[in-house]
Amino acid sequence: MFRYPKLLTALLLLALSVTEANAWTWWWNRRKSDNEATHITAKREFRGVWLQTVFQERYMKRNTAQNQEYLTRLIEQLKADGFNAVIFQVRPEGDAFYRSEIEPWSRFLTGMQGKVPADAWDPMAFLIDLCHQHHIEFHAWINPYRMGASKGRGIAHPLYKAHPDWFVQYAGKWYLNPGKPESRAYIRTIVRDIVSRYDIDAIHMDDYFYPYPEGGEKFNDNTEFRTYAPQMNIDIGDKDALGNFRRRNVDILIKYIHQDIQKLKPWVRFGISPFGIYRNKATWAGGSATNGLQCYDDLYADVLRWAQSGWIDYILPQLYWEIGHKQADYTTLVKWWNDNIPASCCLYVGISIERSLDGAKNANPVPDLRASHTHFMAKMQLCRESDQVDGECFWYGYQIEDNVFHVADFLRENVYQIPALTPSFTTVSDEQPDKVEDLEAEVSDRGIRLSWEAADHKYPVTYLVYKFPKGTSVKTDNLSHLFCQTAETSVTDSDFGDSRKFTYVVSVLDRFGNESKGKKIKVKVKSGK
Repeated sequence: MFRYPKLLTALLLLALSVTEANAWTWWWNRRKSDNEATHITAKREFRGVWLQTVFQERYMKRNTAQNQEYLTRLIEQLKADGFNAVIFQVRPEGDAFYRSEIEPWSRFLTGMQGKVPADAWDPMAFLIDLCHQHHIEFHAWINPYRMGASKGRGIAHPLYKAHPDWFVQYAGKWYLNPGKPESRAYIRTIVRDIVSRYDIDAIHMDDYFYPYPEGGEKFNDNTEFRTYAPQMNIDIGDKDALGNFRRRNVDILIKYIHQDIQKLKPWVRFGISPFGIYRNKATWAGGSATNGLQCYDDLYADVLRWAQSGWIDYILPQLYWEIGHKQADYTTLVKWWNDNIPASCCLYVGISIERSLDGAKNANPVPDLRASHTHFMAKMQLCRESDQVDGECFWYGYQIEDNVFHVADFLRENVYQIPALTPSFTTVSDEQPDKVEDLEAEVSDRGIRLSWEAADHKYPVTYLVYKFPKGTSVKTDNLSHLFCQTAETSVTDSDFGDSRKFTYVVSVLDRFGNESKGKKIKVKVKSGK
């Protein structure tokens, strides 16, 4: 992806040595004036949003037709704003925003768990088709262990009726017990079902593995620990034996889900979005200079091991804190993740919109990113200066839809002006697809019709069509001259502008993100056309 010159890196490091409160302001003012263009020309960059369904009433308040209309507008808006990936929560609490013979329909969709939506509508299938029409990746977000998200709410899940011993209640909420081999097998069944039946681009899990500690209450897995830890060769007398046992349970799940996905559809990615602190330096010498809850020690998610072992394809830590935050500084954490995630695993950064403002979110007047965006842009540029970071994802996506703080206006007009492809997935396949064949152009009153023959490709593909007017350098190192992306083998261009001579380049893009060499054709339009 695009990297700024070394001089700017030096300026950034110098800026961050200034007082915490003013570091990002100082750096951005030195970087550029506010009236300069801030867009980038990266050809590949993850530009995602999270769309949560848990505790959302927007879907249950709409009928099927209204939901379809709403989601169509939402995806069209995200495309127009420059996004190329949607992470949509399809399994918030052991339920489904898709047609399943294993789990009940979600109460956050129909108002009652198990109630079938009108017209037998399948939201995930609808969204996948919609996203792919707009060449946006669809990441199916599931919460593996959480089966009851509301405190004090009873559980009527069919699985609980059949296997109550697989469940554990903690802080008034219900979970599948991670210490049970049966729980892991069940979750793997869910993932295999989704991957095999739906044309998704990724399976996504966030930070909910073992539950977040609440009020000193102990998680009740002593029986499983005594039963299975010895079978795992874990010394139950070790001071961290319970922690090792819990981490091993989650490790097994992650490892085998990745294997399951690869066997079914190797182009489908497996991504994790962990809590932003892996371990504090005070706990482990290799940790970050932070002071907060830890993935490894508190949630029993050894995400660093997963990345290093090749069990996940991308990692998206939730770095929601501000630059200069005393307990968890954004800059410190970006640098830590950048330095510790191997190049074989894509690294994206999760950014909180409302914690990236120059002023308080509830200020009067409400902050407007079009007028003041120093903190916001400093965060994003820091990512681009980090050699392992390949994009960002915003929490939460509905704020983009609602244009809160004019964030959608700012991104569309200043940052994401030029589209980008998501990063390629070369760890599984880096084979360049064959070029298109027999590229032809036909000029008529309707415009220039390009057509080509598809080669015999091993994996699903789309085509990138670039357009260069006369006098334009024919380079495809970014998408500034992308005419369209299409699954068809022909397109028609009726927008001639002031030019009468064009060069078109057509290339093949497979589901791993590998792009073929381009096939070039020159076209001249006669006067009067």
